[in-house]
Amino acid sequence: MRMNIKSTIVGVLAAVIILFYYVGPWGQDPVTWYYVAYPGKYNFIIENATRCKSPSPFLVLMVPVAPRERAARDAIRQTWGGQNLALGRRVVTFFVLGLPSGGNRAEQHEELVKEDQQHHDLIQSDFLDSYHNLTIKTMMMLEWFNSNCLNASYVMKIDSDVFLSVPNLVKLLLDPRIAQQDYMTGLVWWESPVSRNIFNKFYVPRNVIEKSKFPPYPLGMAYVMSSDLPGKILGVAPLIRTFFIEDVYLGMCLERLGIGPTNPLESDTFIVDPPRPPLSSCRLSKVIAVMTDDIGQMDTYWQMSQQRDTKC
Repeated sequence: MRMNIKSTIVGVLAAVIILFYYVGPWGQDPVTWYYVAYPGKYNFIIENATRCKSPSPFLVLMVPVAPRERAARDAIRQTWGGQNLALGRRVVTFFVLGLPSGGNRAEQHEELVKEDQQHHDLIQSDFLDSYHNLTIKTMMMLEWFNSNCLNASYVMKIDSDVFLSVPNLVKLLLDPRIAQQDYMTGLVWWESPVSRNIFNKFYVPRNVIEKSKFPPYPLGMAYVMSSDLPGKILGVAPLIRTFFIEDVYLGMCLERLGIGPTNPLESDTFIVDPPRPPLSSCRLSKVIAVMTDDIGQMDTYWQMSQQRDTKC
């Protein structure tokens, strides 16, 4: 009896593997699922292009966020995203989103229009906003920046669940050792292995990527680049089939350009896993970006960062 059960389980697993290989995730073709439709005929619905004009910002912060996540946007506006000046340099923050999904799309759009009329910080394009389309969102972000903010010095992409120390980031970028061109940094993944585990959400079959390791890339939680790079990346993007893992795809573009990402000047300034216990005031005073568990932790870190008597 036990042998029959074991054989049945093995048979089911084999069937799942075969189905996955020949049908692909969620019933899609196993090869085409790993790519997204970019470049494409996408248009900006909400632009706010003038905020990058006179005076030109030193740093542009761009936060990819789902249309429904108003609470996350407000939390950032009330904390680090509300900082317009750091170390004497102008900083502007934008939220990047696509089209909402669900049955109440018209209502969601109306709410977004009202929100933008109040804050003037949304950038929306007409692709479907979804996890699988994060690469499209990133490339549209770079398109918008390249069209509207070329007089800025740097641009950062940062996720909505990440706390950012804007002064520490500006301090880094003002360091004379930091390049003003062909520069990208963050938490850089060097020689990251390509997952061949079909149960891993980042699984990639060999007929999509044959190499066993990805090119170097900064993790998507937060990375900053000099203002010349978006245009260069957009220039080589048509030569590289657009891959669904957005930070890996940027690494592919950098590899084609012959440009490598750079580690930050100090280690542990980009922290991907929410630390447990949370960061102390001393350690927080030294980081640039750290992942948070929730909005409450984002606010706590913000309040801690405003204390001027931090001692280490």
